[in-house]
Amino acid sequence: MSKPKRGDAVAKTNAMRKLDTAGVEYDVCSYEIEDEMSAGLGVRMAQQTGHDVDCTFKTLVCRTPAGSFAVFCLPVARQLDLKKAARAAGAKSVSMVAVRDITAATGYVRGGCSPVGMKRDYPTFIDETARLHERIYVSGGHVGVSLHLSPEDLARVTGASFVDLLAE
Repeated sequence: MSKPKRGDAVAKTNAMRKLDTAGVEYDVCSYEIEDEMSAGLGVRMAQQTGHDVDCTFKTLVCRTPAGSFAVFCLPVARQLDLKKAARAAGAKSVSMVAVRDITAATGYVRGGCSPVGMKRDYPTFIDETARLHERIYVSGGHVGVSLHLSPEDLARVTGASFVDLLAE
């Protein structure tokens, strides 16, 4: 469905395969990050590629007290309000999943966790500011790969709801 920009050769990820199957139009953007384990990866990626940080979204995975998972997408320069996230997920509270547990839960690694194509379909919530943009960037399922797509298509493919997730 989509081709990498600037002649970059990027192997298909689970996220891309799922979008292709759903007939979603997207673009692939690849970039290099020297240290993907340091803080601010999403902001650095947006700056390096020249993308607006307000339309570049990170994917955070949280766990409820019952042990279930929920996925939250929000602008990379903003913080998740855990109370708002819990309310959206219908839980008393949520906590961030430990980095060591991300791969087992999602099939992706930190810095490459896409809301699309995880091992299981988890309840997914996209910050409502995504609707302010015609297209947004999300992780493509591998460190160094982003997907540029419509927030409405992202919500449709993931079964996500648009909610207020941002800390003030």
